[in-house]
Amino acid sequence: MAVMNLIQAVNSGLKCALADDARVVVLGEDVGVDGGVFRATEGLLKQFGGQRVVDTPLAESAIIGVSIGMAAAGLRPVPEIQFSGFLYMAFAQLINHAARIRTRSRGSFTCPLVVRTPYSGGIRALEHHSESLEAIYVHTPGLKVVIPSSPYDAKGLLISAIKDDNPVVFMEPSRLYRAVKEDVPEGSYTVPLGKAKVVRAGSQVTVISWGSMLQQAKLALAHTSVDVELIDLRTLKPLDADTIIASVKKTGRCVVVQEAPRTGGLSSEIIAQINDSALSSLQAPVIRVAGFDTIFPLYKLEDHYLPSIERIVAAIETAASF
Repeated sequence: MAVMNLIQAVNSGLKCALADDARVVVLGEDVGVDGGVFRATEGLLKQFGGQRVVDTPLAESAIIGVSIGMAAAGLRPVPEIQFSGFLYMAFAQLINHAARIRTRSRGSFTCPLVVRTPYSGGIRALEHHSESLEAIYVHTPGLKVVIPSSPYDAKGLLISAIKDDNPVVFMEPSRLYRAVKEDVPEGSYTVPLGKAKVVRAGSQVTVISWGSMLQQAKLALAHTSVDVELIDLRTLKPLDADTIIASVKKTGRCVVVQEAPRTGGLSSEIIAQINDSALSSLQAPVIRVAGFDTIFPLYKLEDHYLPSIERIVAAIETAASF
């Protein structure tokens, strides 16, 4: 075991994947010599060489396009896009090709591709560096979407994603890169995709979140006497509806916390599934705590945009007292 933050856990996961499977290739802007914009790939070039860790031109569409070709040819590429706002330049490659290649080829080709990208706010970054539009990828058939909230899960989920035969969008909350530390095994291990984690058991209100908002929700629990069951989705697609429904049937109340804009976000789908499968168990309407339907603001307004501990606590207590 070693004490790691999230960025160290990602680095360790990449090292394990490269060492365990000669088909794994890491590529992206500045991932080699500089070790990545957040240093997630630091040391990999020296250890594995320029054939396995490849610095690319500043061209996101080319990075994802080349990675799709690599995956179809039998490799397991792990491209890094420096910020999620830059992934839009490769949207056609990801949506029209990576997500569809298995169907288009009637199963002749697969696309074992993992696109790593930092996302979400809280680090006072510039425009295109802080949005949380994960629902776009969740809505795309053929893609899996993973968002870790802790170092242990980040490493295990990343290794699982690299082993998976489907294209995976692996979104890393940049706010948590160096904010949380915990014991992480130094060797290879996996955390299953498609399985949520009950972070804390409770009986009165279910709180569901993912990424940096999971940690924000965890902090909120210290400011309320309500007995909360806290669930970390970890994998947004496939969504672990069984864990969600079982918890809501137990507590009868639910709060969903997302950093993304309110309209059309993943919280809406979660609420729809609760209504489909646990409506008779609800003792209160499901409450959403979310970002706002606006462009992510620059740093002076960032704290006003992000769901705060106060907003989360208010939602929990409103649900509990309904």
